[in-house]
Amino acid sequence: MAYDIVTCEELSELLSSFICHASGHLPDDVRAKLTELSSIEDEGFAPAIYKVMKQNMELADELKRPSCQDTGIPQFFVRVGTKWPYLDEIEPALIEAVKKATDRAPLRHNAVEVFDEYNTGNNIGHRVPWIDWELVTDSDRLEVYFYMAGGGCSLPGMAKVLMPLEGYDGIAKLVFDQMTSYGVNACPPCLVGIGIAGSAEVAAKLSKKALLRPVGSHNPNPKAAKMEEDIEEGLNKIGLGPGGFGGKMSVMGVNIEQAARHPATLAMGLSTACWAHRRAKISIAPDLTYEFVTHKGVTL
Repeated sequence: MAYDIVTCEELSELLSSFICHASGHLPDDVRAKLTELSSIEDEGFAPAIYKVMKQNMELADELKRPSCQDTGIPQFFVRVGTKWPYLDEIEPALIEAVKKATDRAPLRHNAVEVFDEYNTGNNIGHRVPWIDWELVTDSDRLEVYFYMAGGGCSLPGMAKVLMPLEGYDGIAKLVFDQMTSYGVNACPPCLVGIGIAGSAEVAAKLSKKALLRPVGSHNPNPKAAKMEEDIEEGLNKIGLGPGGFGGKMSVMGVNIEQAARHPATLAMGLSTACWAHRRAKISIAPDLTYEFVTHKGVTL
């Protein structure tokens, strides 16, 4: 099939608008969950905190500004069809889109070069933005998942390889240890992502991918879904509440992703997203028509 030529500039313009909108507008499922949680919290500081969160979202929309001043390190999880005709344009377009969005949104300058310890000033650095790639056979679509990994929500993140005898109880214990120690720093209610695999790096990556799943979704494996439910119930009993000021609830949900493991190892990874969970997904056709999956009805 013949396609009109799409330039890197055209693709970067679309992706820049996508990033700017995502920085100031939470996805539909997150907004719905925050509304649900705010209706449950009726004691202490919690109602006032949820009122401030709602006002924050309204002002971000009205003033066309990011919904949180920490706009994080930009991370992209790209699923590209093997029939997408402009494969070479994706990475440079994403880099250029981040540069543009840094000025337009605006995004806070967060890319600090390791060892040299200087801020690049445009959110571009060594391996930043981070781009994770996945090929999809027999498809001509480009799917881009965007996530802003802020400092607070990154703080509880960890990965560890356990001895198999520690079992799934050992994984749950590590989750509770981290969330009771650092969960308050992640601006709850958090979405908790857990990865389970045979090595630390795979588990860590899966824990971040778990955050890309919709709030309220469930792992298709019934045992994994039960573990999601049990950990969510337990974390809510901690009572972190909105902003960590105390309340009946602690999390928006718990998402688990897994990969088959080695018989001798059981690895887990943990990632968290703050209440301002700026996750976005766009699906783009070769002619640059698109569907803004996480923000229904939005035109960029």
